[in-house]
Amino acid sequence: MSRIALVTGATSGIGLATARILGNNGYDIIICGRREERLKELQEELKNVCKTVTLSFDVRDSEAVNAAINSLTGPWKDIDVLVNNAGNAHGLAPIDTGSMEDWDAMIDINVKGLLYVSKAVISGMVERRSGHIINIGSIAGKEVYPNGNVYCASKHAVDAINNGMRIDLGQHGIKVSAVHPGLVETEFSLVRFKGDKERADSIYQGYDPLKAEDIAEIILFMVTRPAHVNLSDLIVFPTAQTSATTVHKSN
Repeated sequence: MSRIALVTGATSGIGLATARILGNNGYDIIICGRREERLKELQEELKNVCKTVTLSFDVRDSEAVNAAINSLTGPWKDIDVLVNNAGNAHGLAPIDTGSMEDWDAMIDINVKGLLYVSKAVISGMVERRSGHIINIGSIAGKEVYPNGNVYCASKHAVDAINNGMRIDLGQHGIKVSAVHPGLVETEFSLVRFKGDKERADSIYQGYDPLKAEDIAEIILFMVTRPAHVNLSDLIVFPTAQTSATTVHKSN
């Protein structure tokens, strides 16, 4: 059997692109997400290039996470690569008018969800003394921008957790890496702006944003480095973007 990669949030965006590129490059894939129909569609798409297992769960539910990952049998239990991609931004508001429901969603998905999935997978990697964890962060984990308060806090937490994981797990031969993208054209803004497609689309106009496939190619590069090489922390921008708040758009 090929090497095994588990990808969360695999039904769209970076997760979908990552599942595709790994599946086409020698990995068998555990594709995870909440939307079962999309998981089945991806499984059907990949059937001629790799083996797949689908797991449908919400990363916010620790019991569901554990039940899903514990349901894996045989060689599927021996996960070589974990891509912690599931995450969301909800709302864009000053701290004094922010929605507590949005805050809970971002902290529960971006921080606690990442921890729940990692905890369920790490024990096997420690036992086998091998593995590679890729955490998808954001430039929001390196900088703070207006009205991004809690989202930025959640991604700063991902940055800190990534660094802590790397320190704690290095003694077990486990690689830990993070990719921190700038503006990537996915469903991200549509979710942030609660379905306002016009506002979401405007974020990506006037320049060439990153595509999900760009990040997937970086992840493939990371996981195919020699055993002695770990790309531990990487920021990637579209060329037109130079910071979290600076994008050079054409007129």
